[in-house]
Amino acid sequence: MNKSQLVEALAPRFDGNKKEAQHALESIIDVITRAVAAGDKVAITGFGAFEKIDRPARMVRNPRTGERKRAKKTSVPKFRAGAELKAVVSGSKKLPRVSATAAATTAKKAATPRAAATKTTATKAPAKKAAATRAPAKRTTGVAKKATTAKKTPSTTTAKKTTAKKTTAKRTPAKRTAKR
Repeated sequence: MNKSQLVEALAPRFDGNKKEAQHALESIIDVITRAVAAGDKVAITGFGAFEKIDRPARMVRNPRTGERKRAKKTSVPKFRAGAELKAVVSGSKKLPRVSATAAATTAKKAATPRAAATKTTATKAPAKKAAATRAPAKRTTGVAKKATTAKKTPSTTTAKKTTAKKTTAKRTPAKRTAKR
């Protein structure tokens, strides 16, 4: 799950407002980042702890050449998972269901015609990403051909079928090096 998918998952808890969800997520990340950079430990009960760890100077080896050299002292962030997060991930504990009010709000907004009209197929793209990749263009002497892909996806909220826009794949010319 990336940041935009996390914002979409948080939006129902903010009455479907993605801007508020994104602001909340960015605010939390900012506060944690600033605290850890300052050397403070940020512990979220049940989830885990973020902290700054100092690595001492040490000798390292370049695997390609075998050369040994000195690495400087540095600081890195570290996350340690909490007991509750470990239990949920291992499967020994189940998460409680999301509250009924948040689920009802999401279902209510999905049923409105405006929400159905603005819904895009981008939400289903990660699941069918392999099918949506562009076809490789055949290489000819100096001319790059354009490949087109079209994908029909049925809308889950309406009875009509919608067609996605046709996209063209552009091929960039390869860099060539001069032989000496």
